[in-house]
Amino acid sequence: MNVSHNVPLQPYNSFGIVAKAYSLLQICTEANAVEAQKRLKSHPEGHCVLGGGSNIVLTGDVKPLVLKMEILGKRLVVETDKAWIVEAGAGENWHELVTWTLQQGWPGLENLALIPGSVGASPVQNIGAYGVELQDRFESLDALDLLTGQVFTLNAAQCAFGYRDSVFKHTSSGPNGIGLSGRALILRVRFHLPKNWKPVLGYLDLEKKMAETGISNPTALQICDWVCSIRRSKLPDPKVLGNAGSFFKNPTVTPEQCADIIARDPKVVHYPMPDGSIKLAAGWLIDACGWKGKSVGNAAVYEKQALVLVNLGGATGGEVVTLAKAIQTSVYERFGIRLEPEPVVI
Repeated sequence: MNVSHNVPLQPYNSFGIVAKAYSLLQICTEANAVEAQKRLKSHPEGHCVLGGGSNIVLTGDVKPLVLKMEILGKRLVVETDKAWIVEAGAGENWHELVTWTLQQGWPGLENLALIPGSVGASPVQNIGAYGVELQDRFESLDALDLLTGQVFTLNAAQCAFGYRDSVFKHTSSGPNGIGLSGRALILRVRFHLPKNWKPVLGYLDLEKKMAETGISNPTALQICDWVCSIRRSKLPDPKVLGNAGSFFKNPTVTPEQCADIIARDPKVVHYPMPDGSIKLAAGWLIDACGWKGKSVGNAAVYEKQALVLVNLGGATGGEVVTLAKAIQTSVYERFGIRLEPEPVVI
């Protein structure tokens, strides 16, 4: 396995930002991953993992060794009385996995359709949409320890999933003393797709689809089609307009904080959470601050959805970051809420 040098990364990041990797390794097999781990010892600049490139902002050329995850493969591991356990390689396209499982007659991932990125990145972010999060369908994963070279398996509890969060986003020096950031290289992910499937339809957009179509008991395939239609109407195609999807996490506040905001802005979009907290729509907060359609250089807030930052053509990572920070300041000054970005800045 050879190291490629001075590799253009514009095709490998959905923002379409021009940058290059000083050194890049393609990881197509577990053996490739083991060999890459050995090479890291002679690479003092460290490493970074690149999957689908849909959750990163490149602010310059990348000096750390880039590990490009391309492990493929999809299979049914086992079928029980209660569920189908499905496995996919870290390099598989997420949406293609969703459509494949539905074609096999295994529902459960339909609400997560059309989320950009790779399977290997899905547990890192604990991706979620329209009432379903990855942790709701997660079984286990295999990863390579980049310090020891050993392959290990984690279940859902060991992944410490939270809202757009997991053990893979924290270092061992974090607040809980646990973390696998920079240490675990995810190879394969397994999903638990229950046979007693029930549609998850609690979001307003899906309720509108039911009203429009007159379908009150949709199939998983119908929900998938609805979700794809909704996402395409709101979010730009990265192949046409570079972006990283939702740029900020939806913040959660206490009921008291929400009541205070409602007193000042009665139209604020909010959702009660099972733990008693209230989730606010970050896109609404940004739009309320007047950012929709505004730009910094060639980076802009998407005119149809304020939660999405886009590359108008030739945007730099610096312009994207500057725009994001200006939005954060504006929202904090008006609502007292600190928005947290979803993409990783490299």
